[in-house]
Amino acid sequence: MRKVIGIGETIMDIIFKNGQPTAAVPGGSVFNGIISLGRLGMNAAIISETGNDRVGNMIIEFMKDNGVDSSGVVQYQNGVSAISLAWLNDKNDAEYMFYKDYPSARLEVNWPDINPDDIVMMGSYFVLNPVLRPKVKEFLDYARQNGALIYYDFNFRSSHKHEAIKIYADMLENLEYTDIVRGSVEDLDNLFGINDPDRVYKREIEFYCKNFLCTDAAGDIRLITPSVKKNFQVEKIPTVSTIGAGDNFNAGVVYGLIKYGIGRSQLSCLSEQEWDKIIQCGKDLAADVCQSFNNSISKEFAEKYKIK
Repeated sequence: MRKVIGIGETIMDIIFKNGQPTAAVPGGSVFNGIISLGRLGMNAAIISETGNDRVGNMIIEFMKDNGVDSSGVVQYQNGVSAISLAWLNDKNDAEYMFYKDYPSARLEVNWPDINPDDIVMMGSYFVLNPVLRPKVKEFLDYARQNGALIYYDFNFRSSHKHEAIKIYADMLENLEYTDIVRGSVEDLDNLFGINDPDRVYKREIEFYCKNFLCTDAAGDIRLITPSVKKNFQVEKIPTVSTIGAGDNFNAGVVYGLIKYGIGRSQLSCLSEQEWDKIIQCGKDLAADVCQSFNNSISKEFAEKYKIK
């Protein structure tokens, strides 16, 4: 079975609703999608780091309980596990505060085996962080040399908007490695000061990466490739929390690529109908995760949805 390997942060999300803590859930933008893929029976792993403390141990156990390989997660001795506080508003969208205390040595881990058409998922500020950048680039070089299909989610929060110019070159370098990139309308505004996906594709993305997905919360999903340009409507559903919606859309797209046997060489010639099936998987997973306080799809949904 093809492997899916994520690279990104792990964090404990403490979720508040109406001013009261409601749930504590292991998270991280790539982590959330990898957990969902583990629940779907995929061969899933993540490269990350967490503290050697109670929170870190909970995160490791959570991975194991969901069928995710944790051998690529470093538990550092100096520093404590990262924690986020997430306040849900009336629309169940979140505002965050982060508490992090990392050691000086980061991501001291052996890279996992990668075979052609295994999928690497990366995203957020983690893969742009100047402290981590040399290790991230080393891993991306290794993944590309071994024929991985690379999926990149910008996930660039407003808290880093002031750094957009500083990290611009590294972001373009990430795109050079990438086979499919996703960004939200908010990401595009934070990174480029433009929220029109077609303009951003032409000006910033197309030269480096040919396949672009743009999401807009409950608005349409925009797909832009050299041969297919299409909007996909997002069905209206009651939500409990939108934390993890984009992360699980990513996981659904990756799941669809594996389900329908699509590797790197097929991406350039996918038909509209094939993209329809792949993006439907993304929509399905995103819809499920919005109906609970969990950051990943439910085990019940996964059991019904997984490839038999």
